[in-house]
Amino acid sequence: MMSARSELGIEQPDLSSPEALLLTLQELRQNVECEGQALFNQWRSQIQRPEFLASALNLAQYLALRRHDLRNLQAALMPWGLSSLGRIEARVMPNLDAVITTLEVLCGSESAQHRNRPPIEFFFEGNRLLQQHTEELFGQPLPQRRVRIMVTLPSEAATDYERVREIIQRGATCVRINCAHDAPASWECMINHIRRAEQETGTSCRVMMDLGGPKIRTGSVFAPCDRKRVFRGDYLLLSRRTPERNSEIGAGESIPAPVDHFQISCTVPEILDLLTVGTPVYIDDGKIRTRVVDTQYLFPDGELGLLLQVTHASPKGVKLRPEKGLNFPNTVLPLNPLTEKDLSDLDFVATHADIIGYSFVQRSADIQLLQKELDQRSGDRPVPPAIVAKIETAIAVSNLPELIIHAAGKQSFGVMIARGDLAVEIGYQRLTEIQEEILWLCEAAHVPVIWATQVLESLVKDGAPSRGEMTDAAMAERAECVMLNKGPFIAEAITILDDVLTRMEAHQLKKTPQLRALHSW
Repeated sequence: MMSARSELGIEQPDLSSPEALLLTLQELRQNVECEGQALFNQWRSQIQRPEFLASALNLAQYLALRRHDLRNLQAALMPWGLSSLGRIEARVMPNLDAVITTLEVLCGSESAQHRNRPPIEFFFEGNRLLQQHTEELFGQPLPQRRVRIMVTLPSEAATDYERVREIIQRGATCVRINCAHDAPASWECMINHIRRAEQETGTSCRVMMDLGGPKIRTGSVFAPCDRKRVFRGDYLLLSRRTPERNSEIGAGESIPAPVDHFQISCTVPEILDLLTVGTPVYIDDGKIRTRVVDTQYLFPDGELGLLLQVTHASPKGVKLRPEKGLNFPNTVLPLNPLTEKDLSDLDFVATHADIIGYSFVQRSADIQLLQKELDQRSGDRPVPPAIVAKIETAIAVSNLPELIIHAAGKQSFGVMIARGDLAVEIGYQRLTEIQEEILWLCEAAHVPVIWATQVLESLVKDGAPSRGEMTDAAMAERAECVMLNKGPFIAEAITILDDVLTRMEAHQLKKTPQLRALHSW
């Protein structure tokens, strides 16, 4: 078995002795401290909030630590009862120091006799900072559980006060207003209902307003007269134009036309210039997966478009509809995350929202852009609204440390794992791995995370959850907030989610088992 020290580039054939483990941990600590400090120094000029400095340093140290494969080292520590490296995220150096100090005692090291073990509060300082930053973003938690519940408000919330009151009374302490729908007048009515419900229930509730961002969707869809569904092996034509819809055709339906292949357009046509032969193009959350086979396809009217071939579709076929999402995995999309509508909406959002949901954020420059627009609209507001970055592309995942530093270094900040788009972009088989890594990275930065997309979706929409959804809801305990979408059974879903989270918190805190007594046996 390869030893942990050989993974660090140093010859060490055996980690079975405490002396070998001590030597390995000491060298690892030195490496992490040196590399972490260098990375932190690169970030330092971007951090304006003194209270975030310790968190940024811990994040830098965590990134330095996780550049090493520590599996053999972790396994070698277990027989000595020192396997806590697996829960090191919030406190990198205190955790390493605690293990080193204990190993020094086991080895009878003279330095251990003169070393004062740091106070217990120092060891758990990272947990305290995560709790503090979570309360800055979401307010105080309910007495029975740590994890918050966020609910997307339907349009009816502008006129139905009782529905809003029930959402809060059932256990939601944050609501989401989707700015892609309704208008400022309706949003203001929703917020007034929330504030009234806060007064009547005695429960604080934060308001997150989610900016729409660029909507990359299918435009009009033209279908061969004898076809309604797309099958694997079919060809699709992707046009740069968005033709006018026939008013006689129902919204969300394809238009029968004298064409040989299904023809679609893209609402952001400049993206097509970035595509090359072999590029994957996914439609409707990946229900239809295609690849580009020709970038210079000549349409009958002389226009150049793209020819796509379907590589994946249900054996029964899939209806190709307008206004469905388009995803371009592996393609860097240099789009401005703030559209003209977003800038207009910000005039209201900047003065009314507690939190701003930021779609399609990918680079640190995107964070700076929103911060600049907020500064111009801050008015008399003493503290700017918090920002929640929605992580929905592979580029955003890669740039997550920089996104955290630029955002949390200036204001209250959180991360939403937008699992719908993210799964399509990176592949469903990688989603579980990446969502775990996002949770670890954010815990290292003491940044709260929102677990979102299709949580208890069958329950919310149809009144009965699937078994898989219940397991997913239980695993959401590792985040700081869980988001439910709107639906006719939202009140029942809040109650069930509240019960699941409360039960799970008795057993687990983030990655750490709590070892509550078992009552089933």
